Amino acid sequence: MKNKSIILLSGGLDSLVSLGLAKEELNITLAITFDYGQKSANDEISASEKICKYYNLKHEIIKLDFLEKITNTALVSSSQIPSGQSLKDEKQSAKSVWVPNRNGLFLNIAGAYADSFGYNHIVIGANKEEAQTFPDNTKEFIDSVNQEFKHSTNVHPKVVTPLINYVKNDIVMLALSNNIPLELTMSCYQGGGRHCGICESCTRLKHALEFNNANEYIEKIFG
Repeated sequence: MKNKSIILLSGGLDSLVSLGLAKEELNITLAITFDYGQKSANDEISASEKICKYYNLKHEIIKLDFLEKITNTALVSSSQIPSGQSLKDEKQSAKSVWVPNRNGLFLNIAGAYADSFGYNHIVIGANKEEAQTFPDNTKEFIDSVNQEFKHSTNVHPKVVTPLINYVKNDIVMLALSNNIPLELTMSCYQGGGRHCGICESCTRLKHALEFNNANEYIEKIFG
């Protein structure tokens, strides 16, 4: 079967770089963005639309209203989003932004699309850095989903993780060396149309850009 693939696209660094790396090899033609009531939903959708236009992808936006109702995560609730200082206590930070079974749910929805329309790969931006605190970013989790799809689908799509062995510094380096348009990313948890520069996600991105001396992108993204 000829490759035809889906990407889970949030508009953030990891999904953008995963797309840029795998677009041609896996023939990614569909991007799915999820709106589960997160504060940054509108920004994520807007960034994803721009990315899809750049890469000429079909774009599906799926609302998961029920997920907003069953989580107290700071990404959705009125609780304060963790700041970059929280990186010193990653376990506590991870707990505050945990969304119940998010990647499991997202991948299973993508699996249903794959089974219905004949997609044989699903790309997700799971990576080594976030796997240290989020179990649904680990290789073990991805392997378990691939085993599940052997029983829950007819197409048996394979979940592909181009960044599974990389931390943020490496991910930015890959983006720069492959001319991936980092200026299109929206990695902020806060919402509001711009990167706040202080939340955990912004801090990770900024540190990785600084590590790679990517000053032009620091200006474009945070300026």
